[in-house]
Parts: sequence; structure tokens; C-alpha cells
Amino acid sequence: MIHRVLAADLPRHVGRHVRLAGWLHRRRDLKSVSFLVIRDRSGLAQVVLSQPVPYPEETVLRISGTVVANPQAPGGAELTAPVIEVLAEAVEPPPFDLYRPTVPAALPTILDHSPVALRHPRLRAPFEIAAAGVAGFRAALDGLGFVESQTPKIVGTATESGADVFGIDYFGRPAFLAQSPQFFKQALVGVFERVYEVGPVFRAEPHDTARHLAQYTSLDAELGFVRDHRDVMAVLREALAGMHAAAAERAAGALELLGIEPPEVPGEIPAIHFADAQELLARHTGEDPRGEPDLAPAHERWLGEWALREHGSEFLFITGYPMVKRPFYTHPDPERPEFSRSFDLLFRGLELVTGGQRLHRHADYLAALAARGEDPQAYAGYLAAFAHGMPPHGGFAIGLERWTSQLTGAANIRQTTLFPRDLHRLTP
Repeated sequence: MIHRVLAADLPRHVGRHVRLAGWLHRRRDLKSVSFLVIRDRSGLAQVVLSQPVPYPEETVLRISGTVVANPQAPGGAELTAPVIEVLAEAVEPPPFDLYRPTVPAALPTILDHSPVALRHPRLRAPFEIAAAGVAGFRAALDGLGFVESQTPKIVGTATESGADVFGIDYFGRPAFLAQSPQFFKQALVGVFERVYEVGPVFRAEPHDTARHLAQYTSLDAELGFVRDHRDVMAVLREALAGMHAAAAERAAGALELLGIEPPEVPGEIPAIHFADAQELLARHTGEDPRGEPDLAPAHERWLGEWALREHGSEFLFITGYPMVKRPFYTHPDPERPEFSRSFDLLFRGLELVTGGQRLHRHADYLAALAARGEDPQAYAGYLAAFAHGMPPHGGFAIGLERWTSQLTGAANIRQTTLFPRDLHRLTP
């Protein structure tokens, strides 16, 4: 039996009779010879024919033939004397030529035709990088004793006080698509101590910008028996280092195609307190953001440039955000109660990660909800875990598409999102 050989492996089979299978990437017909370029998951392979064939590009073919060395062919080898079998003929042309080295199409065209447009190697590359990043995230946390979990995406209570939620009808009862696995992963700290999840989250995001989505992939982690938020930051550093290392190893071809070298994650990521960051901005930018509860995107970009200039780091922790800007479950700083034991991580001047230490005592939750005018009964299922003893804990969430976008330099997060969902897009 002749077994299938991938395009990238063809040079190792010179002189042998093998079988290729893939898509007709490009066809070139000359006077005395024709060439087919076949694309599979590993790359491209050239097939030499004595006469033209009528198959349109993107037709799926299975081809048997003899491998011959040829320095001018992709990988240095080609298939000769082929026997061709059509597995599925393309009945419509792609929206643009997939064989061209660049993408001659605007983003709306790409998104409208994603199932075929993503076959272009440059458009596919970010998702190979994202997949490698997820593998690195999992490997790093597995190595730190975390347990992977899968939690419900239909919930009865909004995670963040009802803001930006998708309401649904759940057998006649109101429910929501989960904004995050926050409540569940906290409860699971009482089961496993250390837990993580890779899954979709949903935000009824009213902003129509290049960096907002209604659904994205969140890489969440939660760990117990922390001293404070700095223990969480240390684990996040390890997770990011694992993601970047895995991207460099598992998606080397995709990175090379896009001309990207993943930046090194420092052994210790520089950190600055929110109040100190505001002081820096007031002294050096001509603006005075002091008194504001959050940082504007322009301020995040300036701080990212400052971190690169002063610390040689493309990553920067902003710690101690004001409590008024954080969810009710955030732990305040005991020494400065108006500030929290929370953080954002900036990557190249954009918020990539939010995290921090959580409250862990039942009485503290009741007090926090009362201070915000929230009814504890609405969170009864969530609060039940804390009635039975929970250790000091904290966690974080990384937006996968945002990480990929920043790493690849994409102008729009939709370029690194498979089948994006936003204010206007529900298909394909």
C-alpha cells in the first residue's frame, strides 16, 4: 500500500513512489510541460506533468508518482509521472488568488469568505501561532500543578454586576451567556487549589473598534493559598513565557512567514503602581489623569513605551487599580483601601491581562455587596462556596485573540479571530 506523504516530507523520499493529497494551490502550463503546486497542512509540493489538466485551483487531489530531486522545486524535490485522482472539484473560484504571497483583499472580504480565505498561508499563520500559544499556556500551568476545567457558558447571574451581558431564554427563565468563568474557577479553588480553563466568553460589547469583540477566547487561571496579587503575577509570567516559547517552537514556520520574532518575557516583568503611573503621565505627557479611576488607551501606549525605554521590556504590570473600577470580588489593599490588590498587564502598550487577589471570607463578600447596593441573594450560589471556607486566592484572564494580535502586529483583532462576532457580524 502507498501511504500518503506530506509536502514537507517529500525531499526525504527521493527515488521512491509516494502519494500526495491536498489542494491545487496553483497551476502553470508551459509549452512542453505543466506544473501543479499542491498545498497540504505542511506546505507546498510541485508535481510535473507532460500535458495540462483542466482542474481549477482549490480542487482537492490525490496524486501518486515518483519523487525526483530538483533544487528549483519547493523543498528541493518534486513528483513526476503522476497519476491523479480528483477527490472534490472546486465549483467556484476563491475570492482572491490564494497563491499570491500577499493578500490582495480588504478585511471585510476576508471575513465574508473566511472558510476559503483562511487557506492563504499568511491568513492561516496567526491561528497556528494562537494554537501554539494555547499549548504553551496549558503546558506551563500543568507544570505548576494546575488542573484544567470546563465550566458552564449559560449562567443565571451576570458575573460583573449585569454589565454588557447577553440575555437568553432558558426554558422560560432568564439566563445569560457567561462573561467569564470567574465564579466557577473561584469555587474550584476549594476543590483543586489550582485550576485553569481555555474557553469562550461573551460580552455584549457596545464598542465597534479594532480591538473589541462580542465573543473571544479567554485563558483563565485561579490559584489558592496566595500571599497577595504578586503570587498571581508570578504565575502569569510563567504562563506567558510558556506561550512565547511554544509559539517559537511549534509555530516557527508561521512566525517566519510573518517576519515575527516573539519578544522575550523578562524573568521579572517590571511593575508600577497605578498612582505612580498617573504621576508619571502627569509629569511627562502634558496631561493630568490623576483622579481618574482608569487609564486611557493613549496612556497605556505611553506607559508601554516608557517600559521599553526604561526597562527594555515590552511587558509592564500596572498594579493597585482603584477599587471603584474593579469588580466587587476584588481584594482591597489593606494599607491603602481605596486601591486594590489587582493588576493589568500591558503588552506593547495594550491591556492584555486583568487579574488580582480576590476576597475569600464570606463576611467580606456580604459587606462588599452591601456597599455596592447589590442583593446577596442574587449571588447565593456563588457565595455558598465561601460559607465553607476558602483560602486566599487570586487569578487572571488572558484574551487569546488580543495576545495573538499584539504578537503579530495585526491592525485589527478580527485578523486573529476565527469567525469573529461583533456588533455587525453573525456569519459565517
